[in-house]
Amino acid sequence: MVTTYFSYNYIAHNLKQSLTRVEQQPDVAREAAYYKANIGKVKTVDDLMKDYRLYHYATKAYGLEDMAYAKAFMKKVLESNLSDPTSFVNKLVDKRYREFAAAFSFTGGAKPVAQSENQTDEMIGLYTATKNSQVDALASDSTYYSTEIGNISSADQLLNNDRLRNYVYSAFGLDESKWPRDTISQVLRSDPSDPNSYVNITFASQLSGLNAQLAQAQSDVSATNQKIADYTAQLSQPGADVPQLNVQILVEKYHLDSYSKNVSSLNDQIGTIGRFVDLAGAFEFSSDGSLPSGVSAQTAANITITKQKFDASKAAVYDAATPLSEALAITHFRAAVLKVNSVQAFVSTPDVYNFALGAVGLDPATASQATIKAVLESDLNDPKSFVYTLKDDRYVKLARDFNFDAKGNLTTPLVAQDSSDVLDIAKSYVIAALRDASPQQQKAVREQAQKDATSYQEAVADIGSVSDLLANRKVIDFILVAKGLDPKKVSTEFLKKIFSSDLSNPKSFANTQSDPRFAEIAGTFNFNSKGDVARLPMLGPQKGDHFRETQANYLQQSLEQQQGDTNPGVRLALYFQRKAGEITSAYDILADRALSEVFRTTFDLPDSMAAMPIDQQAKFVDRFMKIKDLSDPAKVEKLLNRFSAMYDIRNSESTGQAQSPLLSLFQGSGSGISDSTFLAIAKLQSR
Repeated sequence: MVTTYFSYNYIAHNLKQSLTRVEQQPDVAREAAYYKANIGKVKTVDDLMKDYRLYHYATKAYGLEDMAYAKAFMKKVLESNLSDPTSFVNKLVDKRYREFAAAFSFTGGAKPVAQSENQTDEMIGLYTATKNSQVDALASDSTYYSTEIGNISSADQLLNNDRLRNYVYSAFGLDESKWPRDTISQVLRSDPSDPNSYVNITFASQLSGLNAQLAQAQSDVSATNQKIADYTAQLSQPGADVPQLNVQILVEKYHLDSYSKNVSSLNDQIGTIGRFVDLAGAFEFSSDGSLPSGVSAQTAANITITKQKFDASKAAVYDAATPLSEALAITHFRAAVLKVNSVQAFVSTPDVYNFALGAVGLDPATASQATIKAVLESDLNDPKSFVYTLKDDRYVKLARDFNFDAKGNLTTPLVAQDSSDVLDIAKSYVIAALRDASPQQQKAVREQAQKDATSYQEAVADIGSVSDLLANRKVIDFILVAKGLDPKKVSTEFLKKIFSSDLSNPKSFANTQSDPRFAEIAGTFNFNSKGDVARLPMLGPQKGDHFRETQANYLQQSLEQQQGDTNPGVRLALYFQRKAGEITSAYDILADRALSEVFRTTFDLPDSMAAMPIDQQAKFVDRFMKIKDLSDPAKVEKLLNRFSAMYDIRNSESTGQAQSPLLSLFQGSGSGISDSTFLAIAKLQSR
């Protein structure tokens, strides 16, 4: 008879070969192929549960096959919000339920959305920064103007200074694209008090005629409105010629539109003349463009007036940066962006369109919607795509902060790591940091670890490629610690090979390492073949790494179950080996019947110990083993060698039998225990 010790050691030291043999078994291969072919069709929790083969494959992968019957319970698990500590799944002691829920994206995560929560937060931060930056830029422009205007000695020198010229144009409301520079130069050389000056002869002389035309146009508008009102009133009169009246109304509306446009045009012309006169009066240039000896380009009073006019022209910029306006814009954006489901919806939703363009520094009033659509539909991983032809980082920022495919439909975010993976690694890091802390150090270590976790979350958002990731050793070390690995023993060059591996190829560098944690790390990141950040791949409700994890777990569960059919002790050892890295306290062991059985057997403790108060049992666990040692594979192997030897001693008569009472540690016991009891066990509150 083969001993538990020998069987476990053989499997543990040849795990990849053992898993490969299981993978090649016809029934296992058949179920894996079915899962791969059909999981992409699943849209809802009900879809998953209605497909017996998919559902049982998934529950078995996460060790929950015995709970597959409790569909109402399992549905609540899958629909739980993992980020809410009070959600249903987060209140369950058994971590398998959370792992199961995390493998699917039925309530959030990597589902196609216009923006992820991180992208929305990033855009809001960018909006605030841009608005503040724009106000700072205006203040800088005013300071520059005040400093430099005293150094100007001619009209041409003023116009040749782009920054000063733009300031003056903004202050006096002039559109540079409509007026030749020579015209503005002539205005600057004019004296408004001289009737023969350029500004008066060319422009101010028109005012009398324009004002007369304006009065007539306004009179025409008033008269036309009255006619429309009269014709409209006649429509309700007895015997009215309705068709003829409707024609008359249409004719007058046509006239009204023409007269209204004329009023607008005349107002613009009169306003422009007024601005030209003001501009001429604001400067002291002579008719040849020079300045009289000892005279500055502007008096102190006119400098002040010019700055006031400039600020007035930028009122919208100042208003948008006020706390009240900013808060209102953010509130509207947050609500509206949730309803955006296409590029067309984006450009048709002002609260989103204006906010997003404003955030990246684009003017919604002048930007082309056709250009914005093409930008949002660009492939950011293709250097030849439309967005890069514009050679403007503002458009690239806009495209990165929204998730649309080439057809303008929703797709997954462009992020190095999904928010759920970021959160899991951050939590694992905090747990790992606390393992080595004494009771006295716990508070300080936790606070520092949480600060490190926040820094990690912020840093990951800025990673755009494998090179960016590997260049940030602080981030790399954080990940390694979270995974229970020693950063000092892992080189950047080694990790470069890991991240360049094809995780779908079992013979790739990452997949042939003895420690599977390196492949797991690479699997949580999302880079394309060139090493750049890509859209998160989805197969129905699963991200690519969760799909691979589910298939790997299914193989592991199948191996453990098959070994348990021959020797339950081997299954116990393999199970403990797999779960050891997740154990953070004595209560994790005691909450799991299989783990607690391994503990008692290893240290030759009686089964009656399970009847003791839980706190007393925890003291026994802490007395016999160091929880932090369970993150060290070598120490776990040593512990399990002792377990397998002790198991053979304790179960010498039953080892190798077709059935063993220990199987009940992994299986439901049918009608022996009620459904409500199972659910009560699952709902035990953690200590």
